[in-house]
Amino acid sequence: MPIANINGVRLNYIQVDDGGSGAREELVMVHGLATSLAFWYFRYAPEFSQRFRVTLLDLRGHGRSQMPADGYAPTDMARDVGGLLDHLGIDAAHFVAHSFGGVVALRFACEQPRRVRSLVLADSHIAAVRRLGPQRDWAHGQDIQAVLDRHGLDLDTQNPYFGYHLITRMAQWQLQGTEVPAELAELVGPLTGATAKQTARQWLALMEATSAGEQMMGDDGLALEELRKLRCPILALYGDNSHARLTGEALLEVWPQAEFRGVRDAGHFFPVSRPQELISDCERFWGGEFSCDRRRNREGEATRNYIRTDRVFAADGEWYFMTREQCRMGPFASREEALMEIQAMFAPSTPAVPA
Repeated sequence: MPIANINGVRLNYIQVDDGGSGAREELVMVHGLATSLAFWYFRYAPEFSQRFRVTLLDLRGHGRSQMPADGYAPTDMARDVGGLLDHLGIDAAHFVAHSFGGVVALRFACEQPRRVRSLVLADSHIAAVRRLGPQRDWAHGQDIQAVLDRHGLDLDTQNPYFGYHLITRMAQWQLQGTEVPAELAELVGPLTGATAKQTARQWLALMEATSAGEQMMGDDGLALEELRKLRCPILALYGDNSHARLTGEALLEVWPQAEFRGVRDAGHFFPVSRPQELISDCERFWGGEFSCDRRRNREGEATRNYIRTDRVFAADGEWYFMTREQCRMGPFASREEALMEIQAMFAPSTPAVPA
């Protein structure tokens, strides 16, 4: 894979393009902590390269990029992204980012707004918005806390940096040969796959040999005034069971023009567990289906923004839909097939014609 020297750091990246004819816009995909560009490469790049030229990168300290001693604040990593775009001659791009990668993408968007054509955020925490209004507890965290207590883990699910601490503890367990509990798997997705031990070693080296822990768990540098000024189209998705959902609920006030979608019964790593759903939502977003002009509030809803959860959703590689009585129907081979079944269910019956 190619390497670019950006801000004194060797960054690993790859570009994917299916070679389609005509002018193609740019898409940059930014992974979160303890992962790498592989997070997007296998499932998303082949799909999205039919529409865009796709650029994936390993953030500093991750994947095959260099691990310097310093420079892990979102501002530093946003400058890395900007430097890489300069190196590749990319003037502006659409962005898709997960978790901490979303903070990096937002920092870049605040500093260079004209270079961001649109932004898809998948389950990103933002410190500033979490301080808006009264603090709320993470409802699903009560179930997770019981699992932690049962396994003797002295972690607090209500801690805003719970995810960082959990990844570190699970990385230690991986290297000790202790199995990660199944109930925690979706919270620490990168530490449960075939490359779990390699990921664990790299994460612990990052935490122990650099300033990353202090800088990543400090102020992310995003101010509400800056966030409110963003005018690019934004799609923000949050898992129903994710700790980051609290950020999504707070962002409703900050971005009334944005589209917020809930991922039914999903945790933090839904881009891995539910790729069809994220791909579908991105395509619908880029196609204009979620624009403010087309948004409609349901009867009885106040005219404000909501985190909307689709009746149709993907799970285990297949599609389902929920009835009004919360019955799960399916499976179906595609989202379109599920929608056709819904239409058939609610279509007016045609009276029989007498012979």
